[in-house]
Amino acid sequence: MADQRPPPFFIADSPGLDFLNALATPVDSQVEWITSGEDLISWLLQAGLVAPKVVAELRKRAAPGDFDAVAAQARKLREWFRGFVNAHRGKPLRAKAIHELEPLNRVLVRDEEFGQVVAGETVRKKSEQNEPSVSGLVWSPQRRWRSPDALLFPIAQAMARLVCEEDFRHVKACEGHRCTLLFVDRTRGRVRRWCSMSVCGNRAKQAAHRERAMRASE
Repeated sequence: MADQRPPPFFIADSPGLDFLNALATPVDSQVEWITSGEDLISWLLQAGLVAPKVVAELRKRAAPGDFDAVAAQARKLREWFRGFVNAHRGKPLRAKAIHELEPLNRVLVRDEEFGQVVAGETVRKKSEQNEPSVSGLVWSPQRRWRSPDALLFPIAQAMARLVCEEDFRHVKACEGHRCTLLFVDRTRGRVRRWCSMSVCGNRAKQAAHRERAMRASE
């Protein structure tokens, strides 16, 4: 049976919020994009948080049901983090919030991330975001992917970066009717209101146009 869901939304300008948007009501009905282990893998690949070769290696080590179990953990982490974000968005995030972040830190402490010095050209082929190196050598983050559980780590890291690097005053929810998509407002003047102008923005314009037409006809 064909998947009737729309493609996942990557509109948040933050991978941590994009993962929250993997359960959302973009129009009228709630959509869950992480219903299974295969869904989780697909989302991570589309988000660029895991490489295809990593998935291929993990498949060799996985027992039946392993990826589904990780997807269940990911959904639980996501919904905990949704509560945290919704409690703090729109206002400065204070250091005392560290006491609320224990569930995230419990995942992060299990991560086997490390780094290596590599030739700059090797890294540039993987990512265009690396700064030029004077020596031609650069620091390249690496991770040991020992089991399917490791798929949680790039998600947790994206959440940690949101908490540590973003101004929560600019974390917003779309103002569209029933839309629950979240994003970081990076516009000049912080005037972004919609998840997307092509979806909720146009719907709002059409609604406003209908209202003006009705008033004019009275």
